[in-house]
Amino acid sequence: MNTWTEKEPILSIKDVHKSFGELEVLKGVTLDVMKGEVICIIGPSGSGKSTLIRCVNALNDIQKGSIKVEGVEVNDPKLDKLSLRRKVGMVFQQYNLFPHKTAIENIMMAPIQVLKQDPKNVEDRAHTLIKKVRLQGKENSFPGELSGGQQQRIAIARSLAMEPNIMLFDEITAALDPETVKEVLVTIKDLAHDGMTCCLVTHEMGFAKEIADHIYFTDRGVIVEHGPPKTFFTEAKDPRTKEFLSQIL
Repeated sequence: MNTWTEKEPILSIKDVHKSFGELEVLKGVTLDVMKGEVICIIGPSGSGKSTLIRCVNALNDIQKGSIKVEGVEVNDPKLDKLSLRRKVGMVFQQYNLFPHKTAIENIMMAPIQVLKQDPKNVEDRAHTLIKKVRLQGKENSFPGELSGGQQQRIAIARSLAMEPNIMLFDEITAALDPETVKEVLVTIKDLAHDGMTCCLVTHEMGFAKEIADHIYFTDRGVIVEHGPPKTFFTEAKDPRTKEFLSQIL
């Protein structure tokens, strides 16, 4: 029986190991996220960042350890993955919008088809979400008629349409032009200010410094160092962290 309360972490990751064949990508990762907290996971390519958050959403299984969302074990073979993904929304680097569906149709599809919710209620919510991501007037535009940043904001609205309790963002600005990055980051900032629990894999250090409650630096499958932005960026202790920050700041 799930007896989770908001005094406990909404997301609890304990000693997680993940391998792809002989390659061990995660080597004992542990971290907790409280409800309403925003964490940023940073680190070099191949350090396990994206793999970790894909494990949270059960897109990757794990070999050892525990991942709990609101007290429910993600690695349980009996887990209802649909139920999990209602609680944990995820936005990817690639927008994955349906090209033959309009913006509002993309947002409405999952709540209607997967959750069997009332189309009128879903449509009302979709209009609210389009306003939230600042894309009023684009409801009937097809993805090909939208910029990359606009498509990514529709992808965020689509994930929010499932009314999740946690949002995962996997390098969602990596494929965008510098001009469109800001509009996507503003959308995430709005979510954070509204109290959404957010876990971001990002290389946008200025944004991480501004938005995160806690920063985690990963390298070679482990968390090397972590802390609040105020001290993380100025008082890093581990040589690997210092070297990484010196290259990107």
